[in-house]
Amino acid sequence: MTTSCSLQQSEQMMEQFVTACREAGLKVTHQRTEIYRQLVKQPDHPTAETLHKRLLPTLPTISLDTVYRTLTTLEDNGLVSRIQTAESQARFEAVYAPHHHLICSRCKRVVDFQWPVVDTLEPPANVADWGQIDSKTIVMYGVCNKCS
Repeated sequence: MTTSCSLQQSEQMMEQFVTACREAGLKVTHQRTEIYRQLVKQPDHPTAETLHKRLLPTLPTISLDTVYRTLTTLEDNGLVSRIQTAESQARFEAVYAPHHHLICSRCKRVVDFQWPVVDTLEPPANVADWGQIDSKTIVMYGVCNKCS
């Protein structure tokens, strides 16, 4: 299972973020950079509200609306992923290597895991007939060891 990034990985992701923003024609603003940095630094898949609270000490004038709009912009440009949870509250993460999610139904913690065999599987024929598949993500729900 994946945990937080090393300092070197974080710096590399931030460099890739700046490059990707410029390639997408997005301004590399302080607010966008800090929102993305929070997602890289603390990969606990926060909600927009949680992210807003974390940003207030360093960006006291940032509004919740700005956080939502920025996350949407970054998601639209493939820099952030949205994880829909059973509680209907979107959680967010910085985009990096392909991975899947485990979600605890009690504490709501989201944990990344990798499953290379799933990543290499071809979809069943009836799914392939549907159209073009851009990504495959599995979300598993259960009770984590801390809660059981």
